[in-house]
Amino acid sequence: MSGVVVTRSRAPMVRYRSATGEFGESRLDRVSAEVLLSGVPVREFRWFKGRRFYSGWYWSATTGGLVAYESRLELARVLLADFDPAVVAIAAQPFQLSGMDAGRSRSHVPDLLLQDTSGLVTVVDVKPEHRLARPEVQAVFRWTEELVTAHGWAFEVWSGTDAVVLENVRFLAGYRRPGTIERGLLPLVMEASEQGGTIEELELTLRSQAPVSAARPAILHLLWRGDLQADLTVPLAAGSAVWPCGRSVR
Repeated sequence: MSGVVVTRSRAPMVRYRSATGEFGESRLDRVSAEVLLSGVPVREFRWFKGRRFYSGWYWSATTGGLVAYESRLELARVLLADFDPAVVAIAAQPFQLSGMDAGRSRSHVPDLLLQDTSGLVTVVDVKPEHRLARPEVQAVFRWTEELVTAHGWAFEVWSGTDAVVLENVRFLAGYRRPGTIERGLLPLVMEASEQGGTIEELELTLRSQAPVSAARPAILHLLWRGDLQADLTVPLAAGSAVWPCGRSVR
């Protein structure tokens, strides 16, 4: 028909890489979160002298493998995800989303994909707060949120958290690897913690069974795992009160 413009809409597509590095493509409404969470980053990481961003790989206690990050801010979000006992899967740069947005072609690679114990999948974009007001950033995030929430996933924009909490989590992450802990001490620490008290007091209670050099890493490992809790809004120290998960501080 003369004078009529036919607009062809294209379903949003997802491009990803499998665990073996092979590229795959699927419609967003047909893609499996499990495939994306088990894959490798969809884009290559490049390191070169003078690079402005801080990239690397982080060993995750949650996944038992390496998670990539492209900035210190991304690393901070990965740390918090790894520390969160509700998070059971973490993937970095999990896919490239492409499709139409108000007549224009758009594509975007989110920073993280998380899954929690309820099965909820969350797409995370990490961006410094001072860049959130940029119109193009807002447009990309709006478009991404519309697509992934329509697919039943959640969407999060993350720009940072309390500095003290983050520093405490960063410190506890040094004790996340099970192989560096005397695992036989863990039930003894949990039993001793039932009486309440501080980290230092727990160490004194355990002094006949383990030196401080072994007891403290075990306590900090249990804090990392969430079996023990402490107030992380203040700097963690030997005098910090700790208590079993599910109990109130005494």
